[in-house]
Amino acid sequence: MSKKSKFVWFPTPYHSLLLWLVWQILHEFSRGHMVLGAVFAIVIPWIVAPLSEKEPVAKNPLKVLLYLLRLVQDIIVSNFEVAKRVLQSNRHLKPAFIAVPITISEPLPLTIFTSSVSLTPGTCSVELSDDKQWLYVHVLHLEDEQKLIAQIKQRYEAPIKEIFQC
Repeated sequence: MSKKSKFVWFPTPYHSLLLWLVWQILHEFSRGHMVLGAVFAIVIPWIVAPLSEKEPVAKNPLKVLLYLLRLVQDIIVSNFEVAKRVLQSNRHLKPAFIAVPITISEPLPLTIFTSSVSLTPGTCSVELSDDKQWLYVHVLHLEDEQKLIAQIKQRYEAPIKEIFQC
């Protein structure tokens, strides 16, 4: 999501500023450290900029907001469900691993998807297959595998694909 800067010497001006500020915080405040921090703040982003890949950009901020609201709602509701199940007898829990087929291939949307699954209490992304076609998820309590897979794909994967158009 980084934009190309108009300034050749500052390919990522905010990173340069942050790098300089962190340098100042970590070292004593002197002219020498200010200059050295400025040199590093210019040189490091300038060297690293060609290595960075262009990240996909969210096309619709409203959809991002709606996705975040849905995710927060799911996290809150799932917290109560998990607390209820844990406080009950453990004999009623049916933990399991499931394989969720995925169609997202871009690294950033894929990371957001797997993190969303892990953030929701009761589920945890365990592993992504080498071909990036399957996400293995540990579930605290599994009643219907196909229903849960459909729910994960509908509530998380589909909106992310829509947001990033991938």
